[in-house]
Amino acid sequence: MITHSYSQEEKPKNFTQRIGGTNLTIEMVGIPSGSFSMGSAPSEEKRKEDEGPKHTVELQEFWISKYEITWELYNLFVNRAIDDIDTSNKSTDINIEVDAISGATIPYVDMSLGMGTREGLPVGNVTQYAASQFCKWLSAKTGNFYRLPTEAEWEYSARAGTNTAYHFGDDPKLLGEFGWSYENSQDTYHPVGQKKPNAWGLYDMHGNVAEWTLDEYLPKIYTTRDGITQSPLHSTTKEYSRSVRGGSYYDDAEYLRSAARLGSNENWKMRDPQFPKSKWWNTDAPFVGFRIVRDPTIPKETEINNYWGK
Repeated sequence: MITHSYSQEEKPKNFTQRIGGTNLTIEMVGIPSGSFSMGSAPSEEKRKEDEGPKHTVELQEFWISKYEITWELYNLFVNRAIDDIDTSNKSTDINIEVDAISGATIPYVDMSLGMGTREGLPVGNVTQYAASQFCKWLSAKTGNFYRLPTEAEWEYSARAGTNTAYHFGDDPKLLGEFGWSYENSQDTYHPVGQKKPNAWGLYDMHGNVAEWTLDEYLPKIYTTRDGITQSPLHSTTKEYSRSVRGGSYYDDAEYLRSAARLGSNENWKMRDPQFPKSKWWNTDAPFVGFRIVRDPTIPKETEINNYWGK
């Protein structure tokens, strides 16, 4: 069961994030505060052990990007050509200097499945650290606090008020209307927003590219939660394993369910010739990208690395 502690007027308004020095924007969708049942019931078809037991999670309001972050947006961070463009009109939620943020290395091989950075394609082959640093850079550019979603925020957003296997119901035969999976993708990702959105207006929550979250992947973490769990986050400084959600173009339908979970692994850098291997790029995970959250609650300075990494 999902409940919401808001009136329609209190729901955060959607907004468009503009980025100084470019015509590119990020559409952000307001997600209401509320509680929901996280995980899946033993009766759900294709359910995995790491999805249970179901438990109640309570979250505060936030914004999440309507679409997965695209190559055009991510390359602003990689190339850093707009860093010095005036941002005097930016928000004042958070104040950090753009030039104090580490820049991603230029990829040493093509990371885009040979598709280049064609308009609207979701970014892939980026590490969770790289995705978090994009959020830090975007925060510095805009003055709004951006980060990756937690596992709980991601599932809450994907469900959009539902308790079924997918946000459209339980029948995987309908998946082709809402997402890109192994069955209909032709073994590649597709421009964002081509399928139908969920009830909260979010696109590609099932499939296309899987999406990084902030959490460490802990298969039995749900067994430790009693009663109502408020805004859970299990951050880690370890590279493996990090939680990935949503499934991808590379996956069968069962891995695209709202409750499905996946942990990252070192095979995603298997062909990386460098030593040590890149902290920015995966060579073997074009099926993993990310979307971002704007959090209205700014963490204390001592806690910020839980969201952006060290």
